[in-house]
Parts: sequence; structure tokens; C-alpha cells
Amino acid sequence: MTLRPLRSALLAGGLALTLGMSACGLDSPQPSGTSAGAQDTGTLTIYTARDKALATEVIADFEKANPNYAGKVQLLTLGAQEALERVKAEKSNPQGDIWWGGTQQQMQQAAAEQVLSPAPKDVIDAVPAEQRDADGLWVGEMKLAEVIFYNKDMLTADQAPKDWDDLTSPAMKDKIAIRDVLASGTMRSIYAAMIDRQFDAAGSPDAGYEWLKKLDANTKVYAANPTDLYLRITRQEAAVTAWNLQDVMLQIKNQKAPFTPVVPASGAPMLIDGVAKIKDGPSPAGADAFLSFLMSKDEQTKLSETYFQIPTISLPTEPAWLADLDLKEMKVNWERVNKSEPEWSAYWAANIKGQGNK
Repeated sequence: MTLRPLRSALLAGGLALTLGMSACGLDSPQPSGTSAGAQDTGTLTIYTARDKALATEVIADFEKANPNYAGKVQLLTLGAQEALERVKAEKSNPQGDIWWGGTQQQMQQAAAEQVLSPAPKDVIDAVPAEQRDADGLWVGEMKLAEVIFYNKDMLTADQAPKDWDDLTSPAMKDKIAIRDVLASGTMRSIYAAMIDRQFDAAGSPDAGYEWLKKLDANTKVYAANPTDLYLRITRQEAAVTAWNLQDVMLQIKNQKAPFTPVVPASGAPMLIDGVAKIKDGPSPAGADAFLSFLMSKDEQTKLSETYFQIPTISLPTEPAWLADLDLKEMKVNWERVNKSEPEWSAYWAANIKGQGNK
């Protein structure tokens, strides 16, 4: 090829590339909730502990707002603790881009392991400082109220527990099912909160351990996963459990489950459920686009109204269901919990679980 035809070919190729980029939308206004990172056309992989229906709907919303990701989002549902362990195990060769759904303690552990990258600045700035990592390595997406719930076909309101200590009363013997603790960020946090609330008076976790021993003695079964827990309560294998309010409300709404939630009289631990960008994931630009979309006011308003979320970001109006709920927050020293929870959970597994009836 001579120099002149080569120059012509390069100019033609450059023009075709420019037109192609314009057609893809690089020079067009961005859809609402979309960041520049949405132009990455790679596959986006999300590890999530969130409700499957909720996660699927959010992905559909994201793909609609970011059509170049349509059909390219892979969603892998894991328990929060399983997601943490997977992200850590893949540190040298990350396979995921987003970890969506994990407690503050778990997210902080991941940040300490240096497996997370900062969220986009708009996302960091939208979340209150106390509900995210100081460097934006994870952000709280919502606040989870931890409550008691019971099968209303098995217990009347008078018979049902009114507060946490009621779970250890003789009346609850063999009436309680508990989600397997070590595999669940929610249960780890609930148990840690039960230890922490007695820590200052005792000067150690010992009083909390004694409380958990009484709870174990009343526990009929440890459920393998949330679905197993819901089924056991629905089938009347057990009457009572502790879990997060959002999932209880979703089961009532979507499955017509015979559940009644109880906000404990002494307060509900309010966990921060977070989302994070995995460091060196295959699609960092796609991860940024997803985080900006998920944390937008429009999407968070939809999630609060449809899926009973308590958002961390400020919304124009509070959803009616939340405004009507008499939700009292339990005071928890989350700094101490973040530091001590792994040790407390390990002690429970080795010395308390399954020992109450021996």
C-alpha cells in the first residue's frame, strides 16, 4: 500500500470510529443515574446477599438506564459472609466487580484486607460519614432494623415475645428457629448486639455469652439459609425467630406469609447494609456506573416504597410505611462490635451452639 492510500484508509477508519462512538452514545446526554463508566461494554459481575426479586428488578432498571449493559450483568446470590470470604479468596485474581449486601463489620473487614476500591465521589458524598468507610471503600446503602417475628397462626399477640429477653424465657422453649449464625451477617450482628448491650455492665462478653446459652437452650433448630428459616416458621416447625424487618415485610407482602413483626421494647439494632466496588475487578467502569445508579434518589425512592428499605441517603419524602412505624433504635457500640464480632462468633460456635440441651 502506498503512503497516500494508507493515509486515506486511516482517515476513513478514524471517521468510522468517531461515528460508531457517537452511535453508542458517548456524545449523547446520559440517561438519569448513568455515569461515564457506563460506556464500558464488558460483563458486570455482582455478588449479592440481597433478596432475589429485589436484586433482579434493580438489575433490570440498571440495564434499562444503561442499555450497553443489557444482558451483560451476571448476578451471583451468596450469603453475606460467603460473599466476604469469596472476595478475600479472589484477592490475587478478582472475578467480581460489585459486592452488594453485607454488614458494616463485614465491609470493614474487607476494607482492612485491601480488597475494595473507593466508590465514585457522588456516591460517597451522598452517604452520611457515619454510615460509610472514611475513604469510601464501602458505603451503606440502607439501614436494617433487626426485630423479632412470629407465626401468628401459632401465637397470639399476648403470647408472642415483646422484647429480646423474652426469647430466653421458659415459655419459648423449643419454639425458636434461628438462621445458622456463622454463615449469616445478619445473625452475627444480632448476636453481637446481644453481647454488646451487656458488655459495659459486665466488663466482658461473659454476660452476653450466658444470654446466648439460654437462647440456644430454647432454640429448636438452626436453619441453613433464609428460605429454610421462612419455611420452618411457615410450616409451624417453630413459632419465633429474630431477623431483619425488611425481609419479614417482603415475605408478608409477596408470599402472604403468616408473620407478624415485633419491634423490641428495648430497641432494634440498626445495621448498616453496604455495597462496595471490588478492587481490580474485571469491569471497574461498570462497577462505578452501577454504584451511581443504585444510590441515586430515584432508585432508592423506588426501593424504599416497594421493598421496605430504610435508605442511608436523604430522600425528598419518607415512605408512609416507615413514617407510621414506631421504630426505636437500640444503642450499640458498633466500633467494639466491629473489632470483637469474629471472636464472639467463634466462641459461640465452639462453646454455645447446640449445648443448651445437654
